[in-house]
Amino acid sequence: MKRDDRLFELVQAMRDGRLHTADELGRRLGVSTRTIWRDMAMLSASGLPVEGERGLGYILRAPLVLPPTLMTADELQALVAGLRHVAEDETAPLARPARTLLAKVATLLPQAGIEAE
Repeated sequence: MKRDDRLFELVQAMRDGRLHTADELGRRLGVSTRTIWRDMAMLSASGLPVEGERGLGYILRAPLVLPPTLMTADELQALVAGLRHVAEDETAPLARPARTLLAKVATLLPQAGIEAE
């Protein structure tokens, strides 16, 4: 798992407002406790309201609202693959809407390098 994806998953896991140990988070994400310690330090330094320390656990003190369009790279790849698959069949009733939606996604996320066909 890439570091950016792991940090995203950490924030998602902590949005429940509960105390999470580094061991628990490490097992969930398939990384070491030490990696979680470093990631938590990074999240805290970036301004997220993460509180806690090694041996006790970590908690997200303030509610964090993420935009609903925030996607991981894998989720975006799955969305694009699905849209392209539907758009391939010219006779399908959803082919045209799939193509227009793909163009919208490509316009909204130019950094993703999606080619709208």
